[in-house]
Amino acid sequence: MKLYISADIEGVAGVVAPNQVTPGNPEYERARRLMTAEVNAAIDGALAGGATAILVNDSHGPMLNLLPDELHPAAELILGRPKPNGMFAGLTAEHDGVMCLGFHGSARRSGILAHTTNSFAFGRVRVNGWELGEAGCYGAYAGELGVPVILLSGDDAFAEEVAPLFPEADRVVVKHALGQRAARAVAPSVARDRLRAAAQRAVERAASVTPFRIPAEDGPVPYRLEIEMNSPALADLAALIPVAVRLDPVTIRLTADRMAGVLGWINSLSAMSASLR
Repeated sequence: MKLYISADIEGVAGVVAPNQVTPGNPEYERARRLMTAEVNAAIDGALAGGATAILVNDSHGPMLNLLPDELHPAAELILGRPKPNGMFAGLTAEHDGVMCLGFHGSARRSGILAHTTNSFAFGRVRVNGWELGEAGCYGAYAGELGVPVILLSGDDAFAEEVAPLFPEADRVVVKHALGQRAARAVAPSVARDRLRAAAQRAVERAASVTPFRIPAEDGPVPYRLEIEMNSPALADLAALIPVAVRLDPVTIRLTADRMAGVLGWINSLSAMSASLR
């Protein structure tokens, strides 16, 4: 059984504030250790459930957060950026299941540090009319490959948001949001116990989980991406892409023939936005 893990940090137990997810301070160093420990717990559970090969992708910010010397030796690790397909770099149709660990809610929704890919640039992201966060966008990419998302972890708002998209997946809640930067969390050791047990269960039943797919639209181009940028200036920048269509002062539309192309547009726009920071 080949397992793929995408690891973010905002949904980790004990993480609630921007400085904890931003390199360059002691709180971040503490948070990245908590992140690594949660990934290791999920790996332990996955191995107990029958996983035979595990690939972990660091999916937060600079994508250099997980500590290689502390990662479970049974897993291989992808670090760094830019990389093809971003948060799901390295995923192939040969994988039997995906786990999204430490994830968070989407932009303009409730939850700890909720955003979609780029908190500076993106307000809302829609694919064929479906409003999606990171788990939804990348989960649809996995679904196009025929790979199901079998486990997701984060806060209660995130778990509620993704339930309609991944109803058969295990959803592990490690904290309850009291706002965007405050939460009531279980102890990190309890969070790891929950992840270990859920990961084993998810791997054991992975073959019965249905992949999430966004229905393709009729016509020559199956996927329509619409992004509400966080300001007209950001939309001005996005509109410089020759094939972009500007729908209103802040909304841009782009199209793609595959979900990989949708992810490519999202990550390209995210990178472009740095020129306006």
